[in-house]
Amino acid sequence: MSTRTLIAPARLARPGGKAAYRIVLGLVLVLFTLVFLGPLYWLASSGLKDAQEVIRTPPTLVPGTFTPGNYSRAWEVMDLSTLLLNTLYYAFGALAFQLVLDVAAAYSLSKLRPVLGKAVLGMMLATLMIPATVLVVPQYLTVLDVPLVERNLLNTPWAIWLPSVTNAFNIFLLKRFFDSVPEELLDAASIDGAGPFRILWSIVLPISRPILGVVSIFAVVGVWKDFLWPMLTLPDPGKQTLNVGIYSLSNGVPVNVLIAALTIAALPTLVVFLVFQRNIMSGLTAGGLKG
Repeated sequence: MSTRTLIAPARLARPGGKAAYRIVLGLVLVLFTLVFLGPLYWLASSGLKDAQEVIRTPPTLVPGTFTPGNYSRAWEVMDLSTLLLNTLYYAFGALAFQLVLDVAAAYSLSKLRPVLGKAVLGMMLATLMIPATVLVVPQYLTVLDVPLVERNLLNTPWAIWLPSVTNAFNIFLLKRFFDSVPEELLDAASIDGAGPFRILWSIVLPISRPILGVVSIFAVVGVWKDFLWPMLTLPDPGKQTLNVGIYSLSNGVPVNVLIAALTIAALPTLVVFLVFQRNIMSGLTAGGLKG
């Protein structure tokens, strides 16, 4: 059985075919590298320039005035340590709630098969078609005066944690992985007297580490990069996230120091992706095949 490729082997065998293929492939790779890494390079390099060089036209590709002190100044002037701790607190709190509630929802839909489970899953997936900005107003009114308990959640971590729990995409990923767990394994545990919770804790979760890692990364990055919702629900400067705090304190700050602060804010998510990129791909494809 022959392997299908982008270019037929007969064309590659022609004179100059391999050379042309490698040239085109190299150009495409260079182009995509510039498109994706260009803004990141501009962000990091602009944080090393002085204020005049940053706004110079045309911009300089390599910093002519190397001033790494912009980063330490941004850390102190904008109190990034407090903002960073706030963001970590919100992100890992949201992660804890998502792991508990989303895993329980996905396991119920996959293995316990409740009445109207498919309809519930369908309605969950339908919410992915709704733009996030459409939900801002009803969510804000909800946290402003929570029904039944009648409490105002503004300026509290619950305003960040509770809306992040309802993540249909993560529930779908978890359910898709749980569907690939062999039923024979769960039946054997049931015969030995294990209940649904014991099966989930002792069998399903230990073999679900790849997808749990992916959901964890998505949960943390989702809170880390969010801007509009924390800006609306956390008006107190001492409780703001990193992105909102930098925006609130940007007035009067030199543009090179502001860019240095933005670079620091973007760095953790880039490091997480570079470290766990293999885990992300393996987790997303782990439930694709059964057996």
